Amino acid sequence: MLEKVTNALGDVVRRFAGKSTISEKNIEEAVEEIKMALLEADVNLRVVRRFVNATIEEAKGEKVLRAVDPGQQFVKIVHDRLVALLGDSRQDLKLKGPDTLSVVLFLGLQGSGKTTSAAKLALRLAKQGRKPLLAACDLARPAAVEQLSILGERVGVPVYKEDSKDPVRVAKGALQAARKGNYDVLIVDTAGRMQADEALMDEILAVKKAVDPVETVLVADAMTGQNAVEIAKAFDEKVSLTGVILTKFDSDARGGAALSLKSVTGKPILFVGTGEKVEDLEPFYPERLAGRILGMGDVVSLVEKAQETIDAAEAEKLQKKMAGESFSLQDMLDQLERVNKMGSIQSMLEMIPGLAGQVDAGAIDTSGLKTQKAIIQSMTLKERSNHLIIGPSRRKRIAKGSGTSVAEVNKLIKQFEKTRQTMRKFAKNRGMQAKMMGGMPGF
Repeated sequence: MLEKVTNALGDVVRRFAGKSTISEKNIEEAVEEIKMALLEADVNLRVVRRFVNATIEEAKGEKVLRAVDPGQQFVKIVHDRLVALLGDSRQDLKLKGPDTLSVVLFLGLQGSGKTTSAAKLALRLAKQGRKPLLAACDLARPAAVEQLSILGERVGVPVYKEDSKDPVRVAKGALQAARKGNYDVLIVDTAGRMQADEALMDEILAVKKAVDPVETVLVADAMTGQNAVEIAKAFDEKVSLTGVILTKFDSDARGGAALSLKSVTGKPILFVGTGEKVEDLEPFYPERLAGRILGMGDVVSLVEKAQETIDAAEAEKLQKKMAGESFSLQDMLDQLERVNKMGSIQSMLEMIPGLAGQVDAGAIDTSGLKTQKAIIQSMTLKERSNHLIIGPSRRKRIAKGSGTSVAEVNKLIKQFEKTRQTMRKFAKNRGMQAKMMGGMPGF
């Protein structure tokens, strides 16, 4: 997502960051490059004009031209303007307290990822300690109710459904069930159409009146660019939105929707869908995305992703295994799985300062990790816990089961033994350093 605009703006930032002097001509040329990059990213024309005018006006002031470090000052202005464009600060769902029911109404066109996003949000809220209930009120699309039921089962959240053709009746039934079951969030999945017609709007308005939501959220497809912005405007005029979820944010979309939505509609982007898995829903942070666009990375999000896959207790347990000799092939497999859960290589590269747009994720060979996983998964639990028992006959069986060769199995086991030795030395050195520090005054 936003690869072209990231490359273009990143180039401008790298040229200016170290400059000790800049002129009005330098600024005009840089802003012109930024303008073209935004237009190519399908950003709304009026939004681009406002962005360019505000940037030039601020950058040509004495604050920049006479600054001690004018290059960095200019970069900061571009960053701040981008943040303002994206929505200033993080906006979350405004839910009531856990003892009071909050209704979140989901709406959007067919194919936007509305039903899947409803399940993703339910999972996210459940992880935060909430007690959500999903309501299947999309009675127009064939199999929509079944899809939500399957997703609800996958994320461990119950789904309310009725054998009815009346979405208002189902919505009212879901509201009663939520109150009776002491649920604190009801997520209502409504019908979609191929276009925002009057019949769709009337149905959504009727459902909205029946459930009185605290949040009315549009789910829009980032790949549709400016169409997503126009769709948001149409829905907001009829139904009054409170926020937007942008799906397919991990795609190769140009990014015009993300960069235009807040300025054009006044409605914040609450979350972005970053993949097909039920865990792939992330809060939208304007400042972090601005940093990624300018090639500054997003270390905070990268750390948060890592923290989601391993907690403190697991980390401590792993460290103890590393210090001793109990680190096994099963532990190695667990670590490979955690890396996979953190997302695509491309998304992680974009979060590392200086690497966004500089490294082609397609050039990174991840096949080795898949091969390693396949080999370990072809072992028995006993073999994973004690690799020393894996003799020649077992290695032949493992190679056959994983679709690899005995040489590749041998290579993995040698690599594992070397890794285990290195980890053990590292863990012991850390332990010695901690003891030494502990003996010093003030520690």
